[in-house]
Amino acid sequence: MSGTPHRRPRLEDVAARVGVSTGTVSLVLRNAPGPSAATRERVAAAAAELGYRPDRAASLLARRRAHLLGVMLDVRSTFHAELVADLHDAAETAGYDVLLSTVTPTRASRRAIETLVDSRCEALVLLGPDAPTARLTTLGEQIPVVVVGRRLRSATLDVVRSADDHGVAAAVDHLVGLGHRDVTFVDGGVGTIATDRRSGYLRAMRRHGLDDRVRVLAREQHEAAGIRAAAELLDAGTLPTAVVTFNDRVALGLLDALLRAGVPVPEQVSVVGYDDSPSAQLPHVDLTTVSQDTRAQAENAVRAAVERLDGGRTTPREVVLEPRLVVRRSTSAPRTGSAVNGAAARSTAP
Repeated sequence: MSGTPHRRPRLEDVAARVGVSTGTVSLVLRNAPGPSAATRERVAAAAAELGYRPDRAASLLARRRAHLLGVMLDVRSTFHAELVADLHDAAETAGYDVLLSTVTPTRASRRAIETLVDSRCEALVLLGPDAPTARLTTLGEQIPVVVVGRRLRSATLDVVRSADDHGVAAAVDHLVGLGHRDVTFVDGGVGTIATDRRSGYLRAMRRHGLDDRVRVLAREQHEAAGIRAAAELLDAGTLPTAVVTFNDRVALGLLDALLRAGVPVPEQVSVVGYDDSPSAQLPHVDLTTVSQDTRAQAENAVRAAVERLDGGRTTPREVVLEPRLVVRRSTSAPRTGSAVNGAAARSTAP
């Protein structure tokens, strides 16, 4: 007899029939928490229609501990890259390995998370996720989840973050201590992290009695935003004596634009960043910035995941780390008459 043997239906076939991920199908078939009742009914019906039967050998293999932590990161963030390096070290020390899934300009966080779940990671470490809290909370009902860098409250999630408001406040305190009064803040846009850093600036300025000097430029979180902020400041006619930025990337764009316009830093404008990235530490940049201690964040994130997996902890935990100001040569005391006219500054540009 001839002919093609009938292929045994697989988990992927059931997932394709229902239009969900293989991870969701696996949760339903194992009667694990997470999927809704409607999804469970659809999966069960599709499995019956296809004649799907779990592979006993594969099931036995799957029950073996993978000791695999899934990490979601944004490939555009140098800070995330530093965190990942420290996460690898911390995970290895704890006897775990790390699987990475990336967020890109064309790949959303939801897809990145689905990849980690489908890859049978035992727990997830999400770096600065932008998903709604409710969605993350639901995910935490299915698998241990540690959120790094973002402030939120949830009945299922562990959180490890830096006190971002304190970090920016320390930057303002440093500048005021040097004698600055005209301190501008270049904002990072929407999101919890940006909100906390903006709040830190506003509270610190009020604490120093500088309410009338408050100025917030609404921007984004990359170098181009810093360049546009510099143009706005120059066009205003009078520069502030100091600027605090949402992160180092924004600070680098600002520095480049100011120097090209003939405005020396810190002689005429002091600049402070946030993150203490490798670029900030370059000798020709030498940026005063705020360090978040990536190693401590990574160690606490891995510890939280391992406590869930190996220790049986079920209650959520939040770890808040105090950031540290790193003073370099991009800040100094303001010079008398250091505020310059934007048009004059442009005319001295090379």
